[in-house]
Amino acid sequence: MDQPKVIQQLETNLETIEHFYAGVSTKQARWKPEPAKWSMLEILNHLYDEERDDFRKRLTLILENPETEWPPVDPDGWASQKEYNSRDLSDSLEKFRREREGSIEWLRGLQNPNWNIEKTHPLASSLKAGDLLAAWVVHDFLHMRQLANIMVAYTSATAKPYSTKYAAP
Repeated sequence: MDQPKVIQQLETNLETIEHFYAGVSTKQARWKPEPAKWSMLEILNHLYDEERDDFRKRLTLILENPETEWPPVDPDGWASQKEYNSRDLSDSLEKFRREREGSIEWLRGLQNPNWNIEKTHPLASSLKAGDLLAAWVVHDFLHMRQLANIMVAYTSATAKPYSTKYAAP
């Protein structure tokens, strides 16, 4: 694994994620394409909690003590329990930025980590530290795709009486 390249990608992803929110109003950030889907604000707060309570914490545990039990996470439950959609957009962006910058600093400070350390995990029979780092980057990409889809849906919904079909028939 090219650790500097992966870390650089996490840094680039931070910038890209922030660009998704540039110029977005609170109304737009809280808008949902469907009641059961997440809003942009819920995605942002999910990314913040995952940064702090999942990826960095679990990668620390697997590298330092792979036998330690991981604390539980509940991404779907957290969205409603922690009222993601009622949070302040600017504050949420700042919190995510600080956490990601802390993660990047921590990752850059690792001295010869063993990416092959394994841990048994319910989602995979065996999970290596390197798997977790790679999944962190992919997790960002999946949510960037989700953000793009929400922006398409929002623009289409608010363009009425005009249509966006010309962009993608």
